[in-house]
Amino acid sequence: MRLGIFGGSFDPVHLGHLLLAETCREEARLDEVWFLPAATPPHKRQAALASGKQRIEMLELALAGHAALRVSRLEIDRGGVSYTVDTLRAIRDERPIDELFLLMGGDTLADLPKWREPAAILELATPLCVQRHGSPPPHYEAIASLVSTERLEQIRQLHIEMPIVELSATEIRDRVRTGRSIRYRTPRAVEKYIETHALYR
Repeated sequence: MRLGIFGGSFDPVHLGHLLLAETCREEARLDEVWFLPAATPPHKRQAALASGKQRIEMLELALAGHAALRVSRLEIDRGGVSYTVDTLRAIRDERPIDELFLLMGGDTLADLPKWREPAAILELATPLCVQRHGSPPPHYEAIASLVSTERLEQIRQLHIEMPIVELSATEIRDRVRTGRSIRYRTPRAVEKYIETHALYR
């Protein structure tokens, strides 16, 4: 199986997340994409505004009806700070013959050398770097010292370009807090979940 791994806070999931996952699934011919909400992302040590349970429930609502997009509870159930290398090793142990791909924005690639065990990450999974239309291409040279020339070229060839979608979870939370509409920024079922559970107020 060609398995895409998409980590993040998803607080809340929005249409930009879904379009990124679907674009990667289609262009890289992935069999499945797993959304992995982090218990505590290392770069966001403050508590999530929605609980892990609530973020999983919103993801399940958003992904309902798409057989190739799934939610994984791995990091939420493990708890604590979520490091990508630990997650990839856990998935590799359970699925040793699957080919793993790590979905990320082009801007994230430049930060990857600062993550925990970046060389191990690049051995365990192939980055799928997404360039938003009109944005600069990913800075692949940032990881040149961590992989062979052949591996770097393989990663370059998997470059993904997607339409412009200027959405962020921070903006959505701010709109909820200030009483503005989030219609068409997140799936309707997620919008109603946020309203029903009085999240982000």
